[in-house]
Amino acid sequence: MKCPYCSSENTRVIDSRPADDNCSIRRRRLCDDCGKRFTTYEKVETIPLIVIKKDNNREQYDRSKIEAGILRACHKRPVSAAQINQLVDEIETEIFDREEKEVPSSVIGEIVMDKLRGLEAVAYVRFASVYREFKDINTFMNELKKILDK
Repeated sequence: MKCPYCSSENTRVIDSRPADDNCSIRRRRLCDDCGKRFTTYEKVETIPLIVIKKDNNREQYDRSKIEAGILRACHKRPVSAAQINQLVDEIETEIFDREEKEVPSSVIGEIVMDKLRGLEAVAYVRFASVYREFKDINTFMNELKKILDK
């Protein structure tokens, strides 16, 4: 592992423990050349996942796209960064637990909406309005009525 400060490859692990999410390992490292310490996280590499888009194009799964959509939906809402990270972790776990090599984006969108519905109603409606491409106010109102009925 290269030192982020001096780019030396002479680094060693001085402490190793499970990270807060219990899905990765947190390692404290020491650079033998400059003496500075830094932290790295080690995560199990999963099989590459391909997402099938609405237009049938395929692209590699990208966690940051889910995170960006949720961040936009939760903008100016009482949702913490920790809650968003936990939500993305839960969504990612559910996607990878399917053990499929290709997953339609519609399945991912439904999982995201299901998780957002339980977290924050306004964020859910924001995400659903973009994801489901609401064409008019009636479609929007129908979705709101579904939330109010539950």
